[in-house]
Amino acid sequence: MSELNNIAQQIIQKGKGILAADESTGTMTKRLESVGVSSTPENRLLFRNTLFSSDAMKSYIGGVILYDETIKQNSLSKNKIPELISGTGAVPGIKVDTGAKILANSTEEKITEGLDGLRERLKEYYKLGARFTKWRAVYIISENYPSKLSIHSNAHALARYSALVQECGMVPIVEPEVLMDGDHEALECFNKTSEVIKKCFDELSRHKVDLKGIILKPNMILPGTNSSKKIDTKKIAELTLKCLKVSVPAEVPGIAFLSGGQSELDATRNLNSINLINDTNFNITYSYGRALQQGALKFWSKNTEDIKGTQKIFNHRVKMCSLASSGKWSENLEKN
Repeated sequence: MSELNNIAQQIIQKGKGILAADESTGTMTKRLESVGVSSTPENRLLFRNTLFSSDAMKSYIGGVILYDETIKQNSLSKNKIPELISGTGAVPGIKVDTGAKILANSTEEKITEGLDGLRERLKEYYKLGARFTKWRAVYIISENYPSKLSIHSNAHALARYSALVQECGMVPIVEPEVLMDGDHEALECFNKTSEVIKKCFDELSRHKVDLKGIILKPNMILPGTNSSKKIDTKKIAELTLKCLKVSVPAEVPGIAFLSGGQSELDATRNLNSINLINDTNFNITYSYGRALQQGALKFWSKNTEDIKGTQKIFNHRVKMCSLASSGKWSENLEKN
């Protein structure tokens, strides 16, 4: 096994998943202000430090995606944040894209930026302790979208990013997210997501990226948030697994799904349903942000000094997702 494959396997080992704590300062500000907490560097650190020092980290978290601000901070116990994470057995990671901007000649679609100067930034992040990275591309579904231009441009950027990351000795998370926004049916999501993922792997292969040393972070196959044709969790699982089978090469060690705006419960339930019928060799787990943190954040906002209480909420949510990553979750366990 290559060193990159070893890192990937450590992050997504059975029963563990990824905590996406890479919200930008702007996004984190919205989250904190939505629960009445002022978004200062101290408060952002306090909440994240509370999660990173929880019992769940040792048992259920294989990797943590950080933001530029956080990876350079010291924890409340005065050690570096990456050291705090590594001490739990999890792998520190870092978001390296600089955000999605309007794609030229496509007024509604976006292209993710951040390739300029990336090689130098990666070297710095490696020295800071990061061993994996994340780059998110976003696609919208409508009658005309995603366009060929969007699909090709974002796949090319993801491939260039991945090649640079592996060059620096880190594992790239490849995140092509087909957004839930819209009134499309699940079948349309299946078709578009399959096309997007296939194109990503075409470009990854063209750029000589070692597929055994990446982690794919896709969306699940869901109807649009405004769709009149909802489907049950069993159908979501069937379509999602079918998409992986037709789109993802067998060399890829694992899939860590994004929650993509699903509720904590839905993200857990759907992951469990996928693993109940998972007949692939992929280790299928979670890379959740809000779907792991929202309950803990709401509790914490009422008393930011109640660390243990906040951690209890977080520990439960992560345990539920861990069980779902093995197909062992049930609704009854949520009541315990």
